[in-house]
This record gives sequence, structure tokens and C-alpha cells, in this order.
Amino acid sequence: MPHASAQLRRSVLFMPASNTRALDKARTLDADVLVFDLEDAVAPEQKATARDNAVSAATSYDYGRREVIVRINELASEWGLADLQAAAASSFAGVMLPKVESGETIREVRAALMQASSEPMLPLWIMVETPRGVLALDDIISAATAEPDRGPLVVGTTDLASRLGVSPLGERAGLQHALGQCVLAARAHGLDIIDGVYLTLRDDEGFAATCAQGREWGFTGKSLIHPSQIATANKVFGVSDSEAEQAREIIAAWEAAQESGSGIAVVRGKLVEVMHVDEARHTLDLYAAANN
Repeated sequence: MPHASAQLRRSVLFMPASNTRALDKARTLDADVLVFDLEDAVAPEQKATARDNAVSAATSYDYGRREVIVRINELASEWGLADLQAAAASSFAGVMLPKVESGETIREVRAALMQASSEPMLPLWIMVETPRGVLALDDIISAATAEPDRGPLVVGTTDLASRLGVSPLGERAGLQHALGQCVLAARAHGLDIIDGVYLTLRDDEGFAATCAQGREWGFTGKSLIHPSQIATANKVFGVSDSEAEQAREIIAAWEAAQESGSGIAVVRGKLVEVMHVDEARHTLDLYAAANN
């Protein structure tokens, strides 16, 4: 499979769409992705108002380079279909689907979107939050990637940990197998994958460590619950100047080897193969996106 997209998704900030001040302030934040949440962060009596707020903000405000996504309520809920119809008629960059457990859910959402709008299909951001969802990932992603525009996989680690009976904190040892399955499935289909939230605020060291762990495990970025977490996520999941320089060295050495006919390139004592060149080019694409 090809690399996941070069779209920056280091920091994915969730905010309740019932809070109009937060939606306004989001225009000044350095998050790569803004998620206007209609689901967990919104009380039942505020659902309709939050939906209107989200559509109004996405339509009226200029959020610049940021991807603006809406997380709807489950399609089977009393609000889900109205959420989806509103999203289809708006200017959102994608729709996030919570608690997906089967490919059938994706097909139902696609059918509802086709009825709601004749515009190009909105990318679907799939949330896996349950053991059943993890086990069905290949079917789920296969259904979601039937369209050209594909959103990433987002892991809801809080709910997943609760269902598994393990802790989402610390080293996350109890989650490691399930998260590995999620990364494996996403990468098999060429998708970005976003790690779950870190619920303890004012714990900069713990948050940075969890971000570093997520990147090591193969995640593209981090779900966030507060603007104070943005800078750390952008740094940890971003491409540093030194990483970009090494990527340039790899590409240059490979091209020089090809031109000389030797076919062998070595950079910093390591043999360079085609996959390393592909990775280096992807790294530079991300670096360029972050520095434009």
C-alpha cells in the first residue's frame, strides 16, 4: 500500500459544538484538525443547537489550512440522521463516525449521504472504540475506502480501554495489542491513524511521553481535548529539521547511486533501499506542509 496522506494531522482537537466561543477561538489555534463534536461532549437537550452552531461556524468562519470535521451522533440514535444530513449540506471537510463496529454501518452512512446531497461524497473519519470494532476493522475500512476520498482511522482509547477492562493511562500495556491491530489495519489500507485523547490536563510530561509512545507505535497524530496540548502534539508528531535533512541525504545518495550505476547507497552507515527513499519523500512532503 502507498503511504498515508501528506495532509497534516498531528493535532486533532475536539471541541463541543455547543460552545460557540470555542468554535470562534478555534480560528486562532495551531491545530491541524478541528473536530466540532455533536456526540459525547454535548448534552441531549443541546444536540439540535450544537448542530446548528457547527454548521454556522463551518460556513461563516475562515479556518485557514485547518481541516474542519464534524463528529456526528451514531446513525441509529435520534440525532444521527439529522446530523448527517446537515453535514452533507455544509462545508465540512469530513464526517467522523463514532463507535463503528461493522462495514454495514459504513454502507448505511454512504447511502444516507447519497440521498442527502448530490455533491462529492464526504470523507468518512472512522472511530474504533470497542473490541468488536477492532475485530471488524478490515471489513469496516474496506467499506469506507470504496470511495476515492478517504478519512483516517481514529482510535477512541478511553472507551476502548473501558470495554477491555484496562487502563488508558501510563504505559497503556493493556491497550497495546488492540492499538497494534488498529495501526496494522490502517497501514494495510494506506490510511492515517490518530491516537486517542490524554485526559489528564496539566501533566505536560505525561502527555509528551504518551505522544512519543504513539508515534513509536505508528500513529500519525493525537486526539486532543484542550488547546494547551496542541504545541506538544505538533512537535512530537511533526518532522524536525534534522529529520528533514536526513531525508534529503537519503534521496540525494539514492539518486547519485542510480546515476552512477552502482545501485548501492549508504547514508550515515546504513544501506538505503527503495522503501527508505519512499519514506524520505513522504517525510519531506509532511515537512513542507508544516512549513508553508
